[in-house]
Amino acid sequence: MITLETIGDNYFGHWDVCRTACRGIIVQDGKILLSYETKTGQYMIPGGGLEGDEDERACCAREVAEETGFLVEPSECMLELDEYYEDWKGVSRYFFGRIIGTTEVKLTDREKEVGMVPCWLSLEEAIDIFSKHASYADTDEMRRGLYLREYKALKALEEQIRQFV
Repeated sequence: MITLETIGDNYFGHWDVCRTACRGIIVQDGKILLSYETKTGQYMIPGGGLEGDEDERACCAREVAEETGFLVEPSECMLELDEYYEDWKGVSRYFFGRIIGTTEVKLTDREKEVGMVPCWLSLEEAIDIFSKHASYADTDEMRRGLYLREYKALKALEEQIRQFV
């Protein structure tokens, strides 16, 4: 497993809050599955936070299913990306997922508000979108951080992803 970290300029030097999320990299027919917010124009790799004592692979499968409607069988964790901002640490764990079926999409209220839908893009398109993370530095810090995270993840796993493309 690969481990990377991002330390924000605003990091206090210690963290009091830690949140762990599991994200699924799903490749099919030469394209990668992303979640897309139609009202904000924002993309992300499907995934979300661990609940209670939930197993990480189960979290990945649940989050991908809820956001995209695809049932997946996750691999072992391929990448951990640790982010440090202000007084918190965000841990994102990335898994490859094989589609094994479909189910009903179950979006949160926020995901409904932003019009989240699944979309398929080429790996090159996804990397290009996320590579523009710095362009959001002055206008949307949350998107800048999200895009930096997803860019680092796709670049770190690019060779392995290309085996599926």
